[in-house]
Amino acid sequence: MSSLQDLRRILSRIDGKGYKAYKEIEGTYQAGTFTLFVDHVQGDPFAAPSRLRVRVPMKVAGFPGSSFSNRSRKVALADFLTRAFHSEAERLERKSGSGKSGMISIDRPGQEILERTSVIITPEWVEARFVVGLPAAGRRVLGREAEKILTSKVPAIVERSLLYKALNHSALETHITTAEDADALRSALRKSGLVAFVANGSILPRRSGVDDRPLRQGTVVPFESPPSLTKAFRLPNRGLVRGMGVPEGITLIVGGGYHGKSTLLNAIELGVYNHIPGDGRELVVTVRDAVKIRSEDGRRVEKVNISPFINNLPFGRTTEAFCTDNASGSTSQAANIIEMLEVGAGVLLLDEDTSATNFMIRDHRMQELVAKEKEPITPFIDKVRQLFADYQVSTILVMGGSGDYFDVADTVIMMDEYIPHDVTERAKEIARKYKAERRHEGGESFGKVTPRVPLAESLDPSKGRREVKIGARGVKTILFGTHAIDLSAVEQLVDPSQLNAIGQAMYYAREKYMDGMRTLPGILEAVEQDIARGGLDVLDRRPMGDYAEFRRYELAAAINRLRTLIVRSKGGNGG
Repeated sequence: MSSLQDLRRILSRIDGKGYKAYKEIEGTYQAGTFTLFVDHVQGDPFAAPSRLRVRVPMKVAGFPGSSFSNRSRKVALADFLTRAFHSEAERLERKSGSGKSGMISIDRPGQEILERTSVIITPEWVEARFVVGLPAAGRRVLGREAEKILTSKVPAIVERSLLYKALNHSALETHITTAEDADALRSALRKSGLVAFVANGSILPRRSGVDDRPLRQGTVVPFESPPSLTKAFRLPNRGLVRGMGVPEGITLIVGGGYHGKSTLLNAIELGVYNHIPGDGRELVVTVRDAVKIRSEDGRRVEKVNISPFINNLPFGRTTEAFCTDNASGSTSQAANIIEMLEVGAGVLLLDEDTSATNFMIRDHRMQELVAKEKEPITPFIDKVRQLFADYQVSTILVMGGSGDYFDVADTVIMMDEYIPHDVTERAKEIARKYKAERRHEGGESFGKVTPRVPLAESLDPSKGRREVKIGARGVKTILFGTHAIDLSAVEQLVDPSQLNAIGQAMYYAREKYMDGMRTLPGILEAVEQDIARGGLDVLDRRPMGDYAEFRRYELAAAINRLRTLIVRSKGGNGG
């Protein structure tokens, strides 16, 4: 293994040479108390920055075993160290020269605590993965500037962010115990007949649509559960907590505009993740199989059995393996639901504001004017009860415009100036007093959910001379070869690194499990098991630092939205 002195000599020798001379520094260097890995050197100052790692022996890092004794704690510790490394790198970074010269950066977490590849923790060592923009003047090596970064700034960052003695122990403990309590609470929900929980005192409103931090200015109303829905849980660190339990079944969230309906649903949909201390939603938790559903005009649908919602098309066209390159709002929403049921969703989250009106309800007057045999769409109101009865799939629905849903709801929560009230009995009284005139159109059962088999050859990640070219553009788009996968309607994605990992997981699944026989649920299950055993590193032979955990539902969503996807129904013919 080379030393930092060897690295200095190389940088001195290549100073002023063409940028490709930087390739000479790839390798491993002993840097006193840690090891420096230069895994990949960028070919140009304007290209993606160089990938580096530092590995500190645990006996040097000094973290007590209790700080990573279970998965919750290990993920939270790695998250805390990623944030500390990012803060120190940002403080020392001085960009100068061409392109990305001088950049020092690590994955930047948001409000959620996610498993990432930015920091890896084992009983033997702590490893941080980051990127550096190697300095250049034009396309000439700035060796002395590179030496400052690699032999002075990087060691300083390590000393201040990856050693236990350098960190705020109280803040670290709070970070770890907050995540552990949220995981413990989430694991207790189903046993109590709940699908979500919102702790008293939670702060749900966010600063803006582009700033996910808690609202601090103006009137901010802490959450307070109605007595009839209050549940209590004893957590391993915080002790007894109380809040509103959202039961299994069909729950409506009602109320006037601007009174907090969608704010509550948004908090619940992101309750599938843990949140950092101070976020306000630390103890807003939701079962992990809860999926947000919305309409999505223009998306492609590939052989999805949408017949539970849409059938009896003109001219006898079938919907049991429905295809379209340009789905309408109602068709896309039907497909989105069926696709998520196919891969095991246990709770559906819907907001009328982002739903197709004709998918949600068909009122009595429209039923009188347009006969059922002339209307292919069976509205959600006529299927939601069957969905719970036949598949045990619960629904949480924001509904401000149709009281007909009172007939099918188990629980009705009214938001009034951001305070929830249990109005279930009042809603049932209204339903009894004012009988719905509309006729049930859903038949005797929900219908069949048909598993599909994706064909590997329809997932092509190649681009130009590169066999594999995969990346992300924010939290909305995966670049998969020559294809851009639009995930803007997949609202539970919160981090670009999730999209990086999902794109790589698509390729991993294609290479390893898409054999023309396995169904999509079987493929996703196999990928999940591999990640559970080996971490996100199983997805890539390279040590990457910008992958973050994802759920099978978002991976399925990406596969389903690839416009070249070809599937066949299980037991059917290909094509």
